[in-house]
Amino acid sequence: MPEDKNLVQCYNRGCGQLFDPNKNDKDDCCHHPGSPVFHDAYKGWSCCNKKSVDFTEFLNIKGCTLSKHSNVKPPEPEKKALDKELETKEIIEVRAPITGPQLIRPPFESPLVTLEARIADSLRDLVQKTEQKVATVDDGNIAIGTSCKNGGCGTTYEGPQSNDTICTYHPGCPVFHEGLKFWSCCQRRTTDFNTFLSQPGCTSGYHKWTKEGTAAGTVKCRWDWHQTPDYVIVSVYAKKYDPTLSFIKVNPIRLNIKLVFREEGDAVFELDLELRGVITVQSSSASMMPSKVEIKLKKAEPGAWAKLDFPRAEPKNEEPKPQVIQEDDSVDLSTVEAIHSMGKVNVTAE
Repeated sequence: MPEDKNLVQCYNRGCGQLFDPNKNDKDDCCHHPGSPVFHDAYKGWSCCNKKSVDFTEFLNIKGCTLSKHSNVKPPEPEKKALDKELETKEIIEVRAPITGPQLIRPPFESPLVTLEARIADSLRDLVQKTEQKVATVDDGNIAIGTSCKNGGCGTTYEGPQSNDTICTYHPGCPVFHEGLKFWSCCQRRTTDFNTFLSQPGCTSGYHKWTKEGTAAGTVKCRWDWHQTPDYVIVSVYAKKYDPTLSFIKVNPIRLNIKLVFREEGDAVFELDLELRGVITVQSSSASMMPSKVEIKLKKAEPGAWAKLDFPRAEPKNEEPKPQVIQEDDSVDLSTVEAIHSMGKVNVTAE
């Protein structure tokens, strides 16, 4: 049968049929008036919330609205504000590594200058809270209201009689993986954070009112770096460090960082690097924030650095190595449970 030349294409989303404009009733077209949504591997429509992880199934999702066919192409979606911002944003130029003449490098042992770091107000508030927590235990006396440090217990110290009560707790650690929340010791999984907090412990024992000390230990923090045409930026990811005891020192070819963690018994993180290039100390700066320390090192000459530093041989030390404490994104559940009890839990995924 020859194709009817009067037929035209319907451009309503999800329809795509050919139709006769002279025979176009109000319920002939079954389509999606909304827009397609692609999020977290799901593909669906905003008008009916029908979703699928398979693209072919997504294309075959039946429309949710009846109306007339339309041979008018829908307008192109307007660019989001973020896309417009990216169009006008300054382009970072990538330059080849330095191969020509370089500035004279001073000795590695040249005098260091302490950068005056800009401390975020939120970090100052955390420091005050840390000082209050450290002050709760004085000369071995436990402050009334101190929470048990065993995971999942939640009992507070009300006096010597609290030591006679049984502590029901989780000896393992909390695990948050792919939306599931559970304890490594008993593996009872849930997707709801409140349900996770209310899970009764799987082990009985004695209460622990104070954290175990880690004096003279070291903290292992993750760090990385990137560069622009004018600066090298070094980021150290750390939490609960004391900015008043920590410092960042530099000379033209050296970066020396020390972060002090009071809650970990004044344990420290240290980083001492011989920089690959030469920097201008007076134009460099540092910022201390609750989750990281960021150092901006001003390049003294143009060009890209192939690497951040030159490897340096560490001095041999026959003394026993200090205990290493992993500084990561683990949750301090004693703090979370205390906040939760006041109805102020706000947990976000980083």
